[in-house]
Amino acid sequence: MSNNNNNKSGYELRTDLLGMAIGILGDQRSRQFDNECLKPEGQRNSVPPYATDDVLDVAEKLYNFVQKK
Repeated sequence: MSNNNNNKSGYELRTDLLGMAIGILGDQRSRQFDNECLKPEGQRNSVPPYATDDVLDVAEKLYNFVQKK
């Protein structure tokens, strides 16, 4: 629940940042997969899924950016 002045609580901000991090990683993996599909048969590599630690790392970077003044 947001305050009337559109300030978000720490939990809401973290939830939003986690969602953004998942979106960023999902887009990266999707591009990697598409690029692998463009390669000739026999030269393609599997695209590993992202891990929870990957999401937390990206979310942390986003949070640090938000904290800058």
